[in-house]
This record gives sequence, structure tokens and C-alpha cells, in this order.
Amino acid sequence: MDKFKVAVLGATGLVGQRFVKLLSDHPFFEVAALTASSRSAGKRYCEATKWMLGSGFPEAVRDMKVLESSPEAVKGCGYNIDIVFSALPSSTARELEPAFASSGFNVVTNASALRMFDDIPLIVPEVNSNHMKLIEHQRRRRGWRGLIVTNPNCSTCILTLTLKPIMDVAGIEAVHVTTLQAVSGAGFSGVTSMAILDNAIPFIANEEEKMQTETLKILGTLEGETIKQADISVSASCNRVCVLDGHLECVFLKTRRPVSPEEVKEALKSFKGLPQELKLPLAPTSPVIVKDEVDRPQPRLDRDEGKGMSVVVGRLRSGRDGWLKYVVLGNNVVRGAAGNAILIGEVMAKSWLSD
Repeated sequence: MDKFKVAVLGATGLVGQRFVKLLSDHPFFEVAALTASSRSAGKRYCEATKWMLGSGFPEAVRDMKVLESSPEAVKGCGYNIDIVFSALPSSTARELEPAFASSGFNVVTNASALRMFDDIPLIVPEVNSNHMKLIEHQRRRRGWRGLIVTNPNCSTCILTLTLKPIMDVAGIEAVHVTTLQAVSGAGFSGVTSMAILDNAIPFIANEEEKMQTETLKILGTLEGETIKQADISVSASCNRVCVLDGHLECVFLKTRRPVSPEEVKEALKSFKGLPQELKLPLAPTSPVIVKDEVDRPQPRLDRDEGKGMSVVVGRLRSGRDGWLKYVVLGNNVVRGAAGNAILIGEVMAKSWLSD
């Protein structure tokens, strides 16, 4: 089949580069446009970008001219763009992404600016692909010819992939989570070496609030044209640690009915979703991998499971008073960012863009 033409907004940044790398040689998608700030517009991609991902620029985009991040510029690229993947900063995305949707573009964004609007889906494809039905309401309400679907916070994405199968088998009353988050989550210039080397920083701006609100929307129930948020108490404490990639999360949860660690382990191992059913290119065979070793998962050893699209659970055990405890690791720049957004795009391409 002919490939869907896609654009990457904010293509020179760290997440934008990850989009470009994951989209190179993709069986569904072909990168037809790259955008960045006005400082980079007009330059070749290889001139405008300090490539950080190893193995060099993908040849197909190396000499592509970088466009300004505007609907008019992307419309003038010479192709009909099927999906726009956005790696824009939230401050920019808040104004620009609605402008793209209003102009007829289908936007899948990694930015946080629009995630919690009640008519904008916030999607982890294995968990709540059915929430994409909100798009019809979104278009009617806003008068858009295009659409916006949002990708969650990286830590939220990793967490909800493990909460969903547990919720399905035993219900969840409360979740307490402490994160140990990699420096790549802050972007290339986000944390200086002098701040993070030989150190851990027990604060990440807005991160705890995102985990505590986004989790409830993702695990919520679609009722007509609204999402009824999950009735779960979520409390998060977020920390930055001196690891390059891979967010580790220590999870404590109380289920609504008694459940053994063995039953939870089986639910996690057997968990599948729409991406696995559709056999999508970026869909891992097992979204959740369970390790039995007492000292796993570890970022350096386990962050690339399922090509970075699987999350890895270990140390699953019972606590007191019906609480469960486990550790989960996910690749924050793949599953927690560009990879999850591209998987959303794959669901869109397979389910309805090809109709």
C-alpha cells in the first residue's frame, strides 16, 4: 500500500529526533515534512539539528528542508499530510496545535498543554483506544476538520500499562507511586551535569500533578461524549536520578478485592490490547513483561525490552492490609514519548484513516 505521509513538528529537539528515528523505514508512514523554530527554518535537517541518537541521520530526511511550525508552511510542503506528530514544547503547542487541527490536520501530540481537556483523548493504545471515539464530539464541538489526540506524560504511560490489567481482575482503590526518572525526560538541556551527577533531585515540576490527574482520565470510562474518571486515589512522588534513559517506578496499590501476587502476575503477563490484536508495527508482543529475578528490572538492562515499547515489572509481592508492591520500568523516550504517539498513529491508520 502507499504509505501515509506524516509531518514532525519540533523535529530538531530530543523527542522530535526520536520521532524521526522511529519513523524512518516505517511500513505505514513516510516523513514528508519536518518543522522547527524560525531559527532553523530554511536549513537542511542535518544543518539545523544536533543529532543525539547515534548511527547518524536517517538518509531519507538528512537533506530535507526544515519548515516553520505553521499550518501554512506544512500545507506548502508538496504533500497531503495524513498525520502530524508533534514534539512541540507545551507553551508553543497550546496555540499551534489547535491551529493545525482547525486547518484540517490530524495531530498526535506529545505535549502536555491539551491533555486534560474533556473532549481531547489521552491515549495509551493498549489501555483505552476506545476513548478515541471522543474525536467525533471534538470535531463537532470545535468545528475542526482535523483532530487532536494526546500522548500522556511518560511516567503516567508506564504506570497505566500495569494498572489496567490489575484493575480488570481485582479493581483498584488506591495507588501510591514513587518515581526515579531518567535525565532524558527533562530534554537535552533540562538538567545540568553539575546538578545531577552524584545526586538525586526530589522534585520535578508539575510531574506529580500530571501522574495524579492523567492516570484517572486514562483509566476512566467513556460514557457518551464524556469520560467518567476512574474512582482511584493516586498519590505520586517524583524524583530525577542520574540515569540516561528509563524511568523506574515503585508502586504500592490496594485492590478492591483480595488478590494474590500470582494472580496479578498472570494478569500482567497475559495483558494484550488493540495494538496486539491489529499486529501493529510498533506494538510489542507483550506490553508488560514480568521478571522473577530479585534485582530486576534495571534501566541499563531492561529499558529496551520490546524495542523500548514494553514495560518491565519485578519485585511483585504482597504488603500489609491488602496492599500489593512492585517495581515497573519503562523507556521514557520510546514508550513514554514518541513510540506511544506513533502507536496511536498506527491505530488511527489501521482503524479508520485507510477507510
